[in-house]
Amino acid sequence: MTEQNIQLYSLATPNGQKVSIALEEMGIPYDAYLINIVAGDQFSDEYVKISPNSKIPAIIDPNSPDGEPLTIMESGAILIYLAEKSGMFLSENPRIRSETLQWLFFQVAHIGPMFGQFGHFYKYAKDQCDHPYPLERYSAESKRLLAVLDKHLQGKTFLVNQAYSIADMAIFPWVGCLDIFYEATDFLSLAEYENVQQWYQSCASRPAAQRGAKVCALPS
Repeated sequence: MTEQNIQLYSLATPNGQKVSIALEEMGIPYDAYLINIVAGDQFSDEYVKISPNSKIPAIIDPNSPDGEPLTIMESGAILIYLAEKSGMFLSENPRIRSETLQWLFFQVAHIGPMFGQFGHFYKYAKDQCDHPYPLERYSAESKRLLAVLDKHLQGKTFLVNQAYSIADMAIFPWVGCLDIFYEATDFLSLAEYENVQQWYQSCASRPAAQRGAKVCALPS
């Protein structure tokens, strides 16, 4: 632990990865601590003080703008804070900034919850729910969201203004999750979303993204 480093509490899920990727991309020094949600670490008294909703990731910045330690939960809020702290990946141009935040909140409000529920019923709750409705609902919504992304990415390298931003960092780990964690490539016909696939490869192949994706991984 270094006194002035950001303290990251996380797990290498899509929500955790987007923050560690941002820290790597921005070159912000940090110390990482694994919160094993399988073991229930997120409910410990110590962690609840940092993240009252018992979710990962969370950070503590001991060197915040007012000189006092600042604790932040919610990955979207963390990304905005880090972008403003570093002056990177969030344009000061009002129009571009607004569009970037719109796509960031698209992830927070739609991509994350819907993909997460899809994965729950597709992979993790197969033996607990034999009714077809949940899987039908969340797979259909996941495909709809992928189609929204695919249409928007037509002719684009990145989501906003042809520049990599915190919006890309927020969304691409969730797209990768559909394949890597949920193993749903064929079920969701992911190859059909060609623009999404090209964009995903552009994001995931970045060296900082590859480093950040491995931070706070569970021991194999």
